[in-house]
Amino acid sequence: MTEVAVNYLVEKLLELGRENVELIAGVQDDVNDLVNDLQILKAFLKDASKINRDTAQGWKQSLKQIRNVVYKAEDCVDKFLVEAKQHQDVHPAAKWIDVPYWYKVKNVAKEIQSIRVKVKDLQVKYKHLLEATQLNSLSRTTPRTRELTLCDEDDVVGFEDEANTVIDRLIGGSKNLEAVPIVGMPGLGKSTLARKVSKDSRITFEFFSCIWVNVSRSYKKTEVLLSILKNFTKQLDNKSDEQIIEDIRTFLGKGGRCLIILDDVWHREVMDFIGKIFTKSDKGHRIMMTSREDTVASAFNEDIHKLNFLSHDNSWLLLKKKVFRKESCSSDLEDPGYKIATKCSGLPLAIVVIAGALLACKTKREWEHVNKNIGDHLINPNSDDSCLEFVKMSYDLLSYDAKACFLYCATFPRGFDIPAWKLIRLWIGEGFIPYDKNLTVEEKAEDYLNDLTKRNLVMVMNWTADGQIKTCRIHDMLYEFCKREASEEDLYHEITPAPGQSSIMMQDSDFCRRLCINSSILENFLSSFSKKPPMELVRSFLCFTLEQTGKSDDHLKTIHKVFPLIKVLDLEAVKFTFSKDFYRLLHLRYISFSGDFKALPEPFGRFWNLETLIINTTTPESTFEIKANIWSMLRLRHLHTNAPAKLPLPGPLTDKECCIQTLSTIAPQSCTKKIFSRARALRKLGIRGNVAALLTSSAGGLSDLAELKRLENLKLINDGQYYGKIIILPKLVFIFPKTLRKLTFSGTSLDWSEMSKLGQLESLEVLKLKEFAFKGEFWETDIGGFTSLLVLWIKRTDLKTWRASNRSFPCLKRLFLISCENLEEIPEGLADIPDLQEMKLDSTHKAAVKAARQIEKKKKEKKKQEELKHYAEENKPEHPFNFSFGFKLTVFPPDNDADPQPQPTH
Repeated sequence: MTEVAVNYLVEKLLELGRENVELIAGVQDDVNDLVNDLQILKAFLKDASKINRDTAQGWKQSLKQIRNVVYKAEDCVDKFLVEAKQHQDVHPAAKWIDVPYWYKVKNVAKEIQSIRVKVKDLQVKYKHLLEATQLNSLSRTTPRTRELTLCDEDDVVGFEDEANTVIDRLIGGSKNLEAVPIVGMPGLGKSTLARKVSKDSRITFEFFSCIWVNVSRSYKKTEVLLSILKNFTKQLDNKSDEQIIEDIRTFLGKGGRCLIILDDVWHREVMDFIGKIFTKSDKGHRIMMTSREDTVASAFNEDIHKLNFLSHDNSWLLLKKKVFRKESCSSDLEDPGYKIATKCSGLPLAIVVIAGALLACKTKREWEHVNKNIGDHLINPNSDDSCLEFVKMSYDLLSYDAKACFLYCATFPRGFDIPAWKLIRLWIGEGFIPYDKNLTVEEKAEDYLNDLTKRNLVMVMNWTADGQIKTCRIHDMLYEFCKREASEEDLYHEITPAPGQSSIMMQDSDFCRRLCINSSILENFLSSFSKKPPMELVRSFLCFTLEQTGKSDDHLKTIHKVFPLIKVLDLEAVKFTFSKDFYRLLHLRYISFSGDFKALPEPFGRFWNLETLIINTTTPESTFEIKANIWSMLRLRHLHTNAPAKLPLPGPLTDKECCIQTLSTIAPQSCTKKIFSRARALRKLGIRGNVAALLTSSAGGLSDLAELKRLENLKLINDGQYYGKIIILPKLVFIFPKTLRKLTFSGTSLDWSEMSKLGQLESLEVLKLKEFAFKGEFWETDIGGFTSLLVLWIKRTDLKTWRASNRSFPCLKRLFLISCENLEEIPEGLADIPDLQEMKLDSTHKAAVKAARQIEKKKKEKKKQEELKHYAEENKPEHPFNFSFGFKLTVFPPDNDADPQPQPTH
């Protein structure tokens, strides 16, 4: 990742020269010269990126030498900036006679000059290698982009019969506890099948609880048990395994049937303690598990379900689906495509990975080239490394910064569903995302994530209502590839317990730039390193766990000593405690932590580099006071809190504008003109508390939202005083910015007539109404409003009669009706909306379900007529018997009158 290191340092130095030139007084010319040398080195590395690094002897070691020199330059600058910042804070009359400081300035200048010489020597040393090495013939073309429809499904071909068999075994059988083991080699789709089964409406209807647990090879018994217990209670602190088991048994005894899915089991002993959580009963609880080993699976049930390889035809069908999505495959690609598919030996993972590589190939010649270079030897069903060569093919087509983003996904625990927004914030904090004058850094990072999913290197686990990625993860085999490649590139290192659990094992501690660790060994690690010299090389420290236990660690108070130059710190998995010296960590760009906090201390305002701050308190229902002057933290863009935050009043305006884009949850008392006029860059805002009072105020309050000219996402959650009467919005002023794309109401008790005002929002795409957001039995939607609305979500309402036409929501694609128990009809006119793709009804009145079936029938007939007309116009002699049908209706609980429906994947 040498290119990433060089690019980050260049951008950092350029930014320093633009925004804080006073900090590099005395070495400014030396820094500028270093930037110029690094720019030349950057261009050199861009050319060198074309070298086939697998065949160029010594090139990897050469890159490591270059990278170490660049790191030394960054260390030199970072240490100096700490000194310069402390010097800047000295009284103006005294800082010019600070002799020791100016002596250090001279030394830094000499060190930078020495580094410049090394940079130039490296370029001369390796120039011949660049000229002499044969360039890789693979061109780095940009893959074709395809816009995903809101209902884009990701079902694996050939799994329908497998899924039905497993579902029948889970639903049927005796009233005793039974297990259904799914067994197959890596990449065959065990987890995919298990997820497909767990989301089937027959399963969610039959089982009161469906609990997914990622076990993995290096499982910990306590974490597995906590993964189950967290589905019943949030009280997880300081429990023994026996207490956890007893708590689970109690909860299981109170509810209905429970299905526990154990994914990726490697040891027979797992069944020993999992079996103890079930009492003897006649409820018919079930366990579904996945494993590579027959012997492990037989510990659960000797009647295992063994997955088969895909046939050649199904392999080709899956490959086409992954490459072309809903488009058709051209006839000239059929032959090479079928040959490529057959060489994948029926492994779904191999097929989806090679499909990612084929996204960049547009011609028959390119597909034949891929077919020729795959080679039958790359896929060996008996080898654990069978798919890794396919992964390498797709990986090699990525840009150097996209490679870093992909490998970074494996810093999270195996089997972890990664929140997309958090992954993007971390990428930005690490400096992986290059500057793009046409996009914000967040938008650029989203493009990277979307590209990784299109290449099938990252799996999307959950989607947002409007079709954006919500959570993602990487397949177990890709996880191993990432760890191996990251180790070779020194991108990050994982801290693991040494054999016997008595000490910490860490590879190449002299070269560690980023460290990741499981929270269970954090205390051992910090205690062992607190008395050693500081780890000045480390810039990122990530502490993750599959389940948060809420345990605190006093050794966290020494973290400033262990990592004095840290820039990314994620300690959300443990309870954090501050020390007065914590605020010395001036390079922090990303901080995430949890704890028993009532307020954010004032010294947090010293973090002048901070971009993302994530705070999770143990009392999210209470107001969290922000004492730090966030308005002077000019790089802070995202403030995430799980409790409503009371913001400080802004001071006098400065020349530099505040760039805060996200305030995830603020208290109503912070909704003032003074605050909103300072947060003009705000794009995402959440307000929680007595929002009803704000809504009824004709002056101040939410009327000041007009100051936010860039606001796109707004959530209004009323959990303050309950208003028995229906709320009417102020008529004198329209309070919502026209720029809103997503709007959520919860518990606000607005009158349905107020929806006409929301219909005026020309940019609104997603509208969510939750927990009696609107009240009343009758709603007639105006014609001509909601011109851009794509998603309408209504959850829990007393609405009984709803009237609307296709002109009420001309662009609607998805409709969700959840717990609308009084709703007796759904407007038939919705069937005439051309783009309506999906309707989902959950716990809704039978009359509404019947109306939805009529809409489905009408949509189906209309689609059939359109396709018949199309074939007639094309003078086709025959028409297809199976019409493509782009509408999906999901009903829960399942109704007996329904035709078999495809199951949603998100």
